[in-house]
This record gives sequence, C-alpha cells and structure tokens, in this order.
Amino acid sequence: MTVTSPSRPKSRSWLSRIFDPGEGTLAFLLLAPAAVLLLLVIVYPVGRLFYTSLFNLSLTSGLPAEFVGIDNYRLMASDPVFWEAGWNTLLITLITVPGALILGLVLALLANLPFRTRWPVRLSLLIPWALPLSFVGLIFAWFFHSEYGIVNDVLARFGVTGIIWFNSPNLAFAAICLAIIWKTSSFMALMILAGLQTIPRSLYEAADVDGAGPVRQFFEITLPLLKPAIVVALIFRTITALQTFDIPYMMTGGGPGTSTATLAMYIHQNTVSFLDLGYGSALAVVMFVFSMAVTAIYLRIIRARGQ
Repeated sequence: MTVTSPSRPKSRSWLSRIFDPGEGTLAFLLLAPAAVLLLLVIVYPVGRLFYTSLFNLSLTSGLPAEFVGIDNYRLMASDPVFWEAGWNTLLITLITVPGALILGLVLALLANLPFRTRWPVRLSLLIPWALPLSFVGLIFAWFFHSEYGIVNDVLARFGVTGIIWFNSPNLAFAAICLAIIWKTSSFMALMILAGLQTIPRSLYEAADVDGAGPVRQFFEITLPLLKPAIVVALIFRTITALQTFDIPYMMTGGGPGTSTATLAMYIHQNTVSFLDLGYGSALAVVMFVFSMAVTAIYLRIIRARGQ
C-alpha cells in the first residue's frame, strides 16, 4: 500500500498577493492611513512640543535656541503665577463639571418628557452649544457689567446696590463659572438625552406594574443605564475644562491681577505675548500630561465597571 505525501500549497505570485492579500496584510493596509494621520496630527506635534520645552527659545531675545534640559520645568516649579493659574484651572474643573452635569441631566430629563411639542425644548439645547466660546464670554461680560449689565439692573430692582463684579477675585471667578456651566450644560444634556433614548420603555412599564414611583424608577432604572453616557460626557467635559481659555479671557482677561487666569491663558501669554516658546512649550506639556492623566483615570473606571 503506497502512502501519498500531502501536497504542498502552491506559492502565489507577487501579483496575486497584491490584488488578493491575506487577512494580516489587508488589516495593515486598512490601518496604515489612520496610523499615518495620527502620527502627523498627534504624535509629531506632541513630540515637537516636548522637544521645544527642553530649549531656551525666546524670539524677543534674538539669540539662537539653547538646550537647557529640564530648566524650564524647574523654573515652573518656582513660578507663583503657574501655581495660581493651575489652581484656578483645577477649581474651574471641580466646579463647572459637576455643575454642568447636574444642570444637563435636568435639561435632558425635561427634553425627554412625553409631550407632543418636544422639538422647541430640544432645539433650545442646541443654542448654547452652538454659540462660540468667545461670544459667550462677551455676552456674560455684558451681563455682569457694573454700569449697564442685566444682573445689576435686576439687583437694583430689589434694592441691592450695584456690584462691581470684575473688581473682586471671588465675584469674577463666580461669574466665569456661571458662564461656563451655562455654555457646557447643553453639551452634557445632549449626551445624556442620547443615552435616554436607548432605554427601553418596557422597563418603565414593568416598574409601574410593580408599583415603583418616579423617584425609584430614576435611581434604579434611569441612572444606572445612563452611566455609560454620563462617563463619556464627563471625559470630554473634564478635558475641555482643563483647557479653559476663551470665556475667562473674554470676560476678565485673567484679572483682577491673575486671580482668574487659567493654565491655557498663561500658555497663551508666554507663547503669543512674550514669544517665549521654550517656557510656553513646557507649560503646554504639563497641561497635556494632566489631560492624559484624567482620561486614563476615567478609562480605568470604565474598565473596572465593565469587568
């Protein structure tokens, strides 16, 4: 009895490999454009930013760039304006992110109520989100103007004397936080409203049969099923809060003094106003690291809940 050896697969020509690639080659070809785009848009700018932060590069001095290593970061550690701007940024994040979440949740629940003409309510959620940030800053700067602002006009009708909002660090900071919460709550509401649309109505009907009231339905059905949408909204809102620039810049310019300056405003001042690219790049690297750290924390929370 003769045993025939298994036939070897014929090797394909290079032409057939190009027009009929394997799964691994096809995956590489499909992912290559996205990888190149990420390298050009993200990796190279961040690498260049970190590289520039290692140099003493001031365009106003007229001197060539000088490699100084981590001296810019050492200077940052002893810079009181950096610490004040960083603290203001952190405080804005801690105040406006929960504030926008609570207000956005209320607005989303109102927009999801079962009444016929819901489109005006949902359309009103788009207005704050669609307005440019600098325009919102100008609007609220006019609202809180000490002479002809709406807020002081309303207070005067109740017998309260006019308040110079932007001369007080605390009042100016409060006005900025109110403007940011109003602006960003619409984004949170739209994200949460999209999550509300995915909750099956049958769950609420079953809860009604079991005798659960609206409050119990909210805490046992709505809120648990909204957690993925809320976490995603918090990630985007927190990152943008750490990068806050437009609204405080248009409302106070960082004043009085530097009491309302944010880290992004301090970066802009060093790079655009002072043309100190080395120190400004170091500040930008720190803000980038903060943003990535916050994102990593949120992603870790999502992964832990998914297990």
